Amino acid sequence: MVNQLRHTLLWPLMNVVTRFAPSPTGMLHIGSVRTALFSWLYARHHRGKFILRIEDTDRERSTEDAVRVILDGMQWLGLDADEGPYYQTQRFDRYRAVLAQMLAAGNAYRCYCSKEQLEAMRTAQLARKEKPRYDGRCRLRTEPRPDVAPVIRYKNPLDGEVLVDDQVHGRVLFQNSELDDLIIARSDGTPTYNFCVVVDDMDMGVTHVIRGDDHLNNTPRQINMLRSLGASLPVYAHLPMILGADGAKLSKRHGAVSVLQYQQEGYLPDALLNYLVRLGWSHGDQELFTREQMIAAFDIKDVNKSASAFNPEKLLWLNQQHIMRAPPSTLAAGLAQSLDPLKIIVAPEDRPLLEGVAQAQRERARTFKEMAQNSEYFFRDFDDYDDKAASKNLTSETLPYLSTLQQGLGSLTDWNAAAVDEVIKLVASASGVGLGKVAQPLRVAVTGGAVSPPIDVTVTLLGRQRTLARLSRARSYAASRPAAPATPAVARRPPAGG
Repeated sequence: MVNQLRHTLLWPLMNVVTRFAPSPTGMLHIGSVRTALFSWLYARHHRGKFILRIEDTDRERSTEDAVRVILDGMQWLGLDADEGPYYQTQRFDRYRAVLAQMLAAGNAYRCYCSKEQLEAMRTAQLARKEKPRYDGRCRLRTEPRPDVAPVIRYKNPLDGEVLVDDQVHGRVLFQNSELDDLIIARSDGTPTYNFCVVVDDMDMGVTHVIRGDDHLNNTPRQINMLRSLGASLPVYAHLPMILGADGAKLSKRHGAVSVLQYQQEGYLPDALLNYLVRLGWSHGDQELFTREQMIAAFDIKDVNKSASAFNPEKLLWLNQQHIMRAPPSTLAAGLAQSLDPLKIIVAPEDRPLLEGVAQAQRERARTFKEMAQNSEYFFRDFDDYDDKAASKNLTSETLPYLSTLQQGLGSLTDWNAAAVDEVIKLVASASGVGLGKVAQPLRVAVTGGAVSPPIDVTVTLLGRQRTLARLSRARSYAASRPAAPATPAVARRPPAGG
């Protein structure tokens, strides 16, 4: 208890600042969402600051649509930013100022090498079985080349080493002799990714950089640039990849789709976050987490360094668990959204019906899309009966039950589940048959199929008018069906012998 209190009191003193910095060059998929989630959780756990930064310096590939998907996705997930969104394309003046500062300090230089020179350099290095890299031939150049627009390169230290004390992978050592002089501004003057990241992290006071481990090799160069600028170094944590169940790189066939597609498919944001937080991180044997529980328990040091496999079935299971635990307002909103593509718009006065249906179906659906598809009959009349269900339950044999049910339900003064249940039991008892012999024909009559929530709940939600109208239709259908042929009697053989 004392340690917990001490930790809580220290939270405001830690000044943790994390950031999520996606590039709007494609969809916001679950790998990026997990990075955002871990950064957000770490900041929230330490009562720090979470920044959203759009790294849009790649003007050819960045699109407004991709930016919108990022913003909409973060809003749907509830990963709220304390600052931002910032856009790198709006910070070019700042980048130019830092470039000038680095040139003046001798930490960067203009490189006039042509594409042909660089290709020849690369070819010669490969022929000598050397690692292709820029050889620094313009490091000491002071004279410009006529009619050549230079790039700007960072003057990386030639010796020494860079130690990355990574929170996931442990201590990773890089030799400066293996790092070439990175281009930090293109020939048209636009800054490059690695340079912008350094300036942004420095200016925004980022204390913890949590990102995918595909960025690990960029880290030593970024550390060297930060040191050249006299900036404090953040703590780094590089997250392992998410793989498909077959061990291959995650692709669309594994579920690497836009995060907004999960919204369209009827997933709860908290369920998706719950699933992603468990990909590479654990807290004992706990599987189900509320958002508050995730914040309280999360620590980046507990992330596993090995890759995790994406399991769509596990995600579906978790989504159903969250649906079963969600408050009625959340259920109603999720169902309404998934009814919309089916061209079912629920009027405000039908809100109680929406909440009632969502409550009744919550244990029968893994997604809101599935719930909506299974609930159409509550909101509009169906065209046809399920053939198998109707041929078994809407027959001349069940016609008397349907008639008596219509009479009994039509005479009810109070329309509620208990009263409906009592009518069904009375009809079964009077007919001398089991409850199922009456309940199932009623179910097919009012829903069109053989599956629904408990029949008393289903009938109550459908309401008196719709129930009685559908019973009339079912009676007509049953009456029109040809009677089943009588089973011929089997002649008994006379006993053997005299």
